[in-house]
Amino acid sequence: MSFKDSPQIQDKGASPYLSRQSSNSSFRAKQQNNVLEPRSPIPVGCCRGFSNVKTMGSSASTSQHSHQLRYQRLEVKVADLEKEVQKQRELRGMYRKRMERTQDYLRSCLQIAQENGILDLIVHYKGELQQSPLSLHTLSSITSPQIQIPTQPHHAHHPNLVPIIDQAKINGWYIDPTEIQLEEQIGQGSTAEIHRGTWRGFEVAVKCISEDFFRTNANGVVYFSQELETLSRQRHRFVLQLMGACIDPPRRAWVVTEYLSTTLKEWLHGPGNRRRERMVPLPPFKDRVVRALEIAQAMQYLHEQKPKLIHRDLKPSNIFLDDALHVRVADFGHARFLGDEEMALTGETGTYVYMAPEVIRCEPYNEKCDVYSFGVILNELLTGNYPYVETEYGPTKIAMEVVEGKLRPKLLCDDVGQVGDLIDLICLCWDKTPSTRPSFATITLCLKTYANNNLL
Repeated sequence: MSFKDSPQIQDKGASPYLSRQSSNSSFRAKQQNNVLEPRSPIPVGCCRGFSNVKTMGSSASTSQHSHQLRYQRLEVKVADLEKEVQKQRELRGMYRKRMERTQDYLRSCLQIAQENGILDLIVHYKGELQQSPLSLHTLSSITSPQIQIPTQPHHAHHPNLVPIIDQAKINGWYIDPTEIQLEEQIGQGSTAEIHRGTWRGFEVAVKCISEDFFRTNANGVVYFSQELETLSRQRHRFVLQLMGACIDPPRRAWVVTEYLSTTLKEWLHGPGNRRRERMVPLPPFKDRVVRALEIAQAMQYLHEQKPKLIHRDLKPSNIFLDDALHVRVADFGHARFLGDEEMALTGETGTYVYMAPEVIRCEPYNEKCDVYSFGVILNELLTGNYPYVETEYGPTKIAMEVVEGKLRPKLLCDDVGQVGDLIDLICLCWDKTPSTRPSFATITLCLKTYANNNLL
């Protein structure tokens, strides 16, 4: 029997050597018969040709795109982190400034306590508490009215002034009365006298509120504090600049401002009381329009504050002029801050001739009451005449006629057709309906447009 015809070995226990020998014999027999078996396929794991190369290339491209996406995400995260770091830096700077202001305030409080002997009292009673057990008797002795803590008179009698005094000392506008040298009286109001004075070499105006104002007015200290608070916040070239204040009512309630010798009333009408005949030449028309524009700009600044500030006593005698004839809106004794949509309720605040109808009627009013007053002032500047001087009415009669809508100041005659726009603006400003009156932003724009088209 040949190897070709021999049966395959199926014994699992056969020797591997015998299997290899049988396989080699079979291979030699096939060679002798020139019989070639087909080659087996290429084993898995070897190169599979161009199609496999393409597949591997696309995989590499996908991997590169994935890396790019990851890199972009990292860039976004880094940018977000940088923004957060910048935000934290800004917050840290803001908190640092707040801390510095707080430290300044605490230093000021410490200085006040030291000057008044309060620190000595604290140390004294702290020693007593450490030496004896804490009891109700001990606590009552500390707060006993028999203990006289030295304080300044306004601190003891007028607690409403404490915040404004602290603010004045921190911000550097608290003035000791001994630093002021009062000179001659240059003005007189219903509640105060105005004196020329000298402070640290500067020529200043000193508004000395009368003692009677505090004696006859229960809220006098509150009004005084509000005026100081209002003036201290204003920073505008056409608003009177506060230099400082002596805060010791009723004897020394002084408001110290820059010195300006002329009012709009004196510039337009001359010295003295209201009259029909002119005492001084009428200033040029262009100058009068420019003064009106500056007043409007100052009032726009006041009304656009947050909260808005209404003056409530706008009139020519409360508007000053510097040497270059630029205006300064002044006298904030009746001014008040109003929130959005808030209405004031105090009736008859101001001067009847310039007072809005809703204020005369003691109705709620807003900042549009200042617009009414400005309309009267603008007409006064254009005509050169006092309001209602053509009538024989007194202030009360004028107020009654204004409320009923029967009376407004006499308008300027527009014979040549050059002031028609200004007349229309005046009529809008003193309209009986407050909502019809324009804002000072609109008034400023109208006056600028008129000046550019007609005066420049």
